[in-house]
Amino acid sequence: MLTGGLPYPPHQGGAMRSYGILSGLHKAGHEITLLSFHDAGGNMPVEATPLAQYCSRIEIVPTPVRSKGDRLRDLVLSGQPDIARRLYSDDFYGCLHQLVQETGFDLIQFEGIEVACYLPLLRQAGVQAKLCYDAFNAEAALQRLIFKVDRENVRRWPAAAYSLIQTQRITAFERTICQQADCVIAVSAEDADILRQYRADGHVPVVTNGIFVDDYSETNEQLDLGEHALVFTGKMDYRPNVDAMVWFAENVLPLVHAQIPDTRLYIVGQKPHARLEKLRHKHNIEITGWVQDVQPFLRGAGVYVAPLRMGSGTRLKILEAMAAGCAVVATPIAISGMRAEAKQAMVVADDAETMAREIIALLHNPDQRRQLGDHAQRFVRQYYDWQVLFPDLLKIYRELGVG
Repeated sequence: MLTGGLPYPPHQGGAMRSYGILSGLHKAGHEITLLSFHDAGGNMPVEATPLAQYCSRIEIVPTPVRSKGDRLRDLVLSGQPDIARRLYSDDFYGCLHQLVQETGFDLIQFEGIEVACYLPLLRQAGVQAKLCYDAFNAEAALQRLIFKVDRENVRRWPAAAYSLIQTQRITAFERTICQQADCVIAVSAEDADILRQYRADGHVPVVTNGIFVDDYSETNEQLDLGEHALVFTGKMDYRPNVDAMVWFAENVLPLVHAQIPDTRLYIVGQKPHARLEKLRHKHNIEITGWVQDVQPFLRGAGVYVAPLRMGSGTRLKILEAMAAGCAVVATPIAISGMRAEAKQAMVVADDAETMAREIIALLHNPDQRRQLGDHAQRFVRQYYDWQVLFPDLLKIYRELGVG
């Protein structure tokens, strides 16, 4: 398995998915080698993490550093999408090539498009192992949606132009990856429909994102965030998350605050983008940055908000909130890729006024919040626990002749 970052601790989407898959593969009796980018720091050593139990061998390579100059050069001269160069490293490929020569792998799985740049290289090298691309998103479609949102704001036109260029390039890159892989796995039916157009056989099975629900249902520390706390969690340098919070703070929060003055928004997640700096000065917004555990914030939330206007896949942040028993208010984009039953376990609002009205109603009604949270927990356990999902992945491997 190749990952763009060490999948522990599983605190953000890609790591959570990869960690769940590694755990399931280990329990199913597979022997796993993990090759990952990772930079030594204050975190616990790899040997002290559960990854050491799941994997028979773990190889770590420092994350490559790309300057703005490097990115600009590639934008002008390479014709490749930024996402194809972001994690390319000669050292990483050298380690991968050596591993392949030393070990008769049955399958090599690429976790996300950023490490899928190595898939064509292995194909050209004539590697005999099955090559599986686990697509975290339908990336070209995601970039196209980002372009459409950004072009509506004059101040975002340079970013929109960048996204338009990237959309065209990612389409070609994504097509190459999907054509050369022995198997492509999507995280939602919507993503699968998009990725199928790249496959001669039209076959793209789905294994949705999942969580270990019991980890969220156990008694956990709860923060006192106030009676009317709104919480959002996510990696806060990720464009869809940044856009969601800027839009919410400017268009929804003032409407809620006018009716419930002590409402406070908590933006919880690592690496807050510079675009969020202007929100720090608002007295009813707190940007936490990295936290050890999001669960205390989820349990302290009056309402969990997911005001995403761009994105694809299955939102792990929403699954976490539901598993923690939160009442969730989300946009249609935020729940795209989730089962239709999700709409019965949360409130869906497609504009600022509707979202504000629904949030206000929930903040005034603790019983309704509790009922919605209970329903959300049952829904996630039934459809999105890894114990439920993992047999689907093993079936895909068996169809490939693996396992």
